[in-house]
Amino acid sequence: MTDLAIQPEIAGHPHPTLWGDAFTRLRRNKLALAGGIVILTVAMAAILAPFLTRYDFAKQNLDSIMEGPSWTHPLGTDELGRDVFARLLYGARTSLAVGVFTQVIVLAIGLPLGAFSASLGGRVDNLIMRFVDVVYAFPDILLIILLRAIFGGSIYMIFLSIGLVGWVSVARLARGQILSLKEQDFVTAARSLGGSSRYITMRHLLPNSLGPIIVAVTFNIPRAIFAEAALSYIGIGVKPPTPSWGTMISDGYNLIFSAPYLVAAPALAIGIIMLAFSFLGDGLRDALDPRMRR
Repeated sequence: MTDLAIQPEIAGHPHPTLWGDAFTRLRRNKLALAGGIVILTVAMAAILAPFLTRYDFAKQNLDSIMEGPSWTHPLGTDELGRDVFARLLYGARTSLAVGVFTQVIVLAIGLPLGAFSASLGGRVDNLIMRFVDVVYAFPDILLIILLRAIFGGSIYMIFLSIGLVGWVSVARLARGQILSLKEQDFVTAARSLGGSSRYITMRHLLPNSLGPIIVAVTFNIPRAIFAEAALSYIGIGVKPPTPSWGTMISDGYNLIFSAPYLVAAPALAIGIIMLAFSFLGDGLRDALDPRMRR
């Protein structure tokens, strides 16, 4: 009884101080902290876009076509006279929404499926994993294009298409984590006390497997943003006049030599946000790594 009181994580419950220690280590990681600040700044700029610019992202001004950066238009205007800065801010909404909501779909599919597969084992586990392997074998972009052709062209279908492709890695990770945790002493103790497989999975296994899954989701967000940008670049992503960083690159590509700022601004934004999520993901991985605990 004393041991369990001192180390409740042995009984299958993550000790609150362990998450506190992880947060402390994360705060000490300056790159991860900088990445988090950049992400928060971009998210706030996207939310407050109507207050940060007086221009409508879709309004055309044929008297201001292809104007370079100036005090009136900080990032210039495009071939239709639209303010690039306004489109960049509103495009951040689209890109961040794709990154976040696709991961909600990924977690909703991959986490329970991986946990269900690992908990049951045997033939069911083998059957589910063979299906996962089949989905994993398809190239991501080609499968997304196929799903886009099936489901249509709305932005919500982009969320669904990217999410239906990205859940595979989370399912495999959740399964691997739970299979390794099933061999731990606290699971044997819970089972000997009469705990059902469902209770043990929901109460003990899933909470203790969340660390690596959180890290994986953090790394998957910039991949989803890049996938949306790639789809928009080839013309099957977000439909006009809704802006996204990918569509801005696609629209400005033909004018890259005469107006390089049309491509430079959204490309730089994509690079910065992907780097920020990478730094944050690295920091979370180090912070949640049990080997880093004292």
